Amino acid sequence: MVKSDKELEEMEKGRDIWQEVLDGVKEIHSGKGKKVSVSLPPAARVRQATGLSQREFAEILGVSVRTLQDWEQGRRKPSGAAATLLKIAEKNPDLLREAIAG
Repeated sequence: MVKSDKELEEMEKGRDIWQEVLDGVKEIHSGKGKKVSVSLPPAARVRQATGLSQREFAEILGVSVRTLQDWEQGRRKPSGAAATLLKIAEKNPDLLREAIAG
């Protein structure tokens, strides 16, 4: 149901925004708030598991840092050989660290 401007004004009169904010902060600190889980795109998750910088990881995969950032931020998805390398790296992150070391 759509409320009129007058109805919205009346509803807003009774609100204490600062108390609502304070209650929300207290709820967060109490641990009773909604739990939020964040799932990283595979490229970000795999790179973090290797401990490599974006520059190092992109170099090993043979892509630009910008392309890697697009994958990590979910703007693009890797395809072909890059997707396969990510799967290998996910199963054995030490392999990539070894590749950059020697």
